[in-house]
Amino acid sequence: MIKLKQVCKTYNNKDMIVNNLDLHIEDRELVVLVGESGCGKTTTMKLINRLIEATSGTVEVNGQDIKSIKAIELRRNIGYVIQKVGLFPHLTVGQNIGIVPRLEKKDAKLIAQRTVELLDMVDLKHEDYLDRYPNELSGGQQQRVGVARALANDPDIILMDEPFSACDPITREQLQNELLKLQEELHKTIVFVTHDIDEAIKIGDRIAVMLDGKIVQYDTPENLLKNPANDFIERFVGQDRLWKTPDMLTARDIMNKDYVRIGMNRSLAHAVELMREKNCEVLVVVSGSGNYPDYIEGMVGRRQINKDYGHDIRMKDIMRTDLVTVQPDTLLNKVLQLREKHKLRFIPVVEEGVAVGIITEPSILSVLTEIIPESEGF
Repeated sequence: MIKLKQVCKTYNNKDMIVNNLDLHIEDRELVVLVGESGCGKTTTMKLINRLIEATSGTVEVNGQDIKSIKAIELRRNIGYVIQKVGLFPHLTVGQNIGIVPRLEKKDAKLIAQRTVELLDMVDLKHEDYLDRYPNELSGGQQQRVGVARALANDPDIILMDEPFSACDPITREQLQNELLKLQEELHKTIVFVTHDIDEAIKIGDRIAVMLDGKIVQYDTPENLLKNPANDFIERFVGQDRLWKTPDMLTARDIMNKDYVRIGMNRSLAHAVELMREKNCEVLVVVSGSGNYPDYIEGMVGRRQINKDYGHDIRMKDIMRTDLVTVQPDTLLNKVLQLREKHKLRFIPVVEEGVAVGIITEPSILSVLTEIIPESEGF
C-alpha cells in the first residue's frame, strides 16, 4: 500500500511542482498517473522511491514513512522501468536482469534460475536472449528486458515512467498487453506514468488525472468516462470517449443546439418565412433581434403561426410564455417526466436565462439510438 499525504514539491522555494497532493494506492493495484507535460506526474512517482525528496508532507509504503528507510534499500525493493530502459550496455541481458539480486548477494544459482523464468515470462526465449547485449535488441525487446529486470528482486511495488512511449504503435500495444498479462499473473502494485489517456484507460485499475501538481480526478476508467469531474477532464478525455448510458444522459446530451431564434418584435410574415426556410416546427422568441445570446421570452409554434391574425401582430403578442424549461444538467428521466406531465412537444434548455438548446422528440430519439445497440436478429 502506498499513501501520499499532503505532499508538496517545490524548486527554488517558489516553483510548486506537486501541490498538497493526497494519493492512496491499494496493494496489487495498477494506478496510472496521467496528464499533460509539466503537470507533476513523473515527480509524484519519483517521490515514492526517493529519487526526488518531498519538500513537505508524508510518503508511506506499507504503513512506513519512507524517510525512515535508507534510499538505496528502498529502491532495491521497488522495481523501476523508465522510457529509455537504462540497460547497462557492457552487460549481457542476463547480467542486466540479475544485477539487483547480485547486489543483494543472493545465491547465484537462484539468480540464474530467476533470470530464465523472467525472460520466458516477458516472451523472450532465454536460450536466444540470455547472452545477448542490449545493442543487439530492438527497442521493444529492450523494454521487455527492462520489465524483467524490475521484477528480478520480486518487489511488491513497480514504478513505470512512460516505459512504452518511445516504441512504435504496434510494439507499444504488444507491451501493454504483455503488462496486463503479467499483472494478472503476478498481482504487483504498479504506478504507471503516461501522457496518453488511451493507454491509461486500457491498463489502469484506477487513473489519477493531474493538472498543475494536483489530482483533478482519481477514479476507475469506467467512472472517468461516465462521470468526468469537470470541463478539464471532459476535454482531456475527449468527448468521443465519454461513455453515456440512458440513466446518465442529461438535457445537454439530448438537446438540439441548432434551434431557430426570432426577436419579440418580428412580424408574423417574418415568422412564416423563417419556419419555411429553416423547416422547423417552433421558434424561440428572444428579447432582442434574434441573435445569440438574447434572453428567452417565449416560444411560437406552427399552430399559432397558422391562426388568422391581423397584419400588425408581433411575436410578443402571440408567443407562449408559460414555458417549462430545464437546465443543461437535468437528467433525461426528469425531462421525460416533464414531457409526460405537461404534454410538451418542445422543452427549452436554459442557462442563466439564455436558451442554449431545445429538446424535441427527434432529438431524444437520435441520441438514444446511438447509445443503445440494436438487438440481434432485428
